[in-house]
Amino acid sequence: MMQTPLLLSSFVKRAEQFFPDKLIISRTSDDHIHHITYREFAKRTRKLADALTKLGMKHGTKVGSFAWNHHRHLEAYFGVPSTGAVLHMINIRLSPEHIAYVINHAEDEILLVDEDLFPHLENLAPHLKTVKHYVIMGDNKELPETSLENVHLYEDLLEKASDTFEFPEDLDENTAAGMCYTSATTGNPKGVVYSHRGIVLHSFALGLADSMGIKERDTVLPIVPMFHANAWGMPFAAVFFGATQVYPGPGFDPALILDLIEKEKVTLTAGVPTIWLAVLKELEANPRDISSLRSIVCGGSAAPKGLIRAFQEKYKVPFYVGYGLTETSPLVSLSVFTSKMDQLSVEEQIDIRAMQGLTVPGLEVKLINEDGEVPWDGKTMGELLIRGPWIADEYYKDERTAKAFKDGWFYTGDIAVMTEDGYLKLTDRTADLIKSGGEWISSVDLENAFMTHDAVFEAAVIAVPHEKWLERPLACVVLHGGQTADDNMKKELLTYIEGQFAKWWVPDDIVFLDEIPKTSVGKFLKRALREQLATSVEGV
Repeated sequence: MMQTPLLLSSFVKRAEQFFPDKLIISRTSDDHIHHITYREFAKRTRKLADALTKLGMKHGTKVGSFAWNHHRHLEAYFGVPSTGAVLHMINIRLSPEHIAYVINHAEDEILLVDEDLFPHLENLAPHLKTVKHYVIMGDNKELPETSLENVHLYEDLLEKASDTFEFPEDLDENTAAGMCYTSATTGNPKGVVYSHRGIVLHSFALGLADSMGIKERDTVLPIVPMFHANAWGMPFAAVFFGATQVYPGPGFDPALILDLIEKEKVTLTAGVPTIWLAVLKELEANPRDISSLRSIVCGGSAAPKGLIRAFQEKYKVPFYVGYGLTETSPLVSLSVFTSKMDQLSVEEQIDIRAMQGLTVPGLEVKLINEDGEVPWDGKTMGELLIRGPWIADEYYKDERTAKAFKDGWFYTGDIAVMTEDGYLKLTDRTADLIKSGGEWISSVDLENAFMTHDAVFEAAVIAVPHEKWLERPLACVVLHGGQTADDNMKKELLTYIEGQFAKWWVPDDIVFLDEIPKTSVGKFLKRALREQLATSVEGV
């Protein structure tokens, strides 16, 4: 077989050759909606590569992006790595200390930053050790007032650059293409480096019929922030397959998302559960036509069954739950149906949709516990291990590599069960699993059960110390507006849970909150809850 390298530059070439008139629709502000063809996208991507090369970018240079979802960020997704440099997508929702840490740790030399986000980096500039240039991405034609040196306008650089820049064709496919850092619930974020080969193979996987099935006929709306885990791979795959793309830009909200779905006839979109809960609330209050959607993909944390049921039964939109991590590029599994599931009842199908699903082709997974590899019985819990061609094999310059990567496997830290049909169901993180009186309790199962109650908007379950049982579950609940947080509601919810689980699984108490603290990517921040509520259970 021919040894042709798997490179991201081939995606740009393919889109330009086969889909030159397909559109990238990009909102950069309330007043600016750009319609860029793939022909224009390819030219602008080459111009960006030329411009940054003139600023000193070379093979291996780290270029950071600090930006929302828009066409300029998409150009950076390809223009930087296709030269042999590395795009570091910086999570804008990290704390200032962590933002400075990841920029310094990655050794970013050029920063591409949205104009509305520039003040954040300007304030951090004294702490940034390696940055030589700031490039402001935006529609304004004038530089902001700043004391920083080497600040440039993105569009000015492109205007002076050549659209005939040639991407090297002799890059090793294992060359680093991108970097993301984990959102760190403890310690500093951990860096993950993605190769051209890994991203290309991951893009192929997103096009499989029993995966996301991205294709040329699709109109794709990535709600996942482009600074998080390659936006779940959708921007790469959409360019590869020639799909129309829609980018919501800065400060997008549920109303805007629904407006874009309706106006642009979006067929495929993806985001975290908190986004879809908010979208559903807006949709019920102010109906839109979302009939163009062939599927919604949800990931990042467990999706409530009530959310899945609402989209599938009321709006006739298939709702898929996926699983992945920063370390996995990220797609590992998706709650697709096999043919044998067609005859299941609606409730049984929703149960399957709520799982993390079937492992996508190309990857291997297994579960282990203290007794060895876990059987596929849907009951026995174990830590999830993964390996495959788009799974990281180390953290970037980080001693925590030794704990997470062993014997050719990535130890995720996620606790799961595997059904007899090979469907993955997460039950917890190793740090969040509750062990009460020697028995394991899944906080995720309890959370999902609470969120099926009509009064509950969100629920998180944590372990709190107990002098007799060592740990007991405590439920933290956010109610829908109009509901009363009192003892009667507490009794109603506990009675509701008692009918679904063994008695010793049922939380001893419920704490009502206005909101549940979350990480920068929308996951429940249970460490903060544990610190806040560590003495909330009687008997401590």
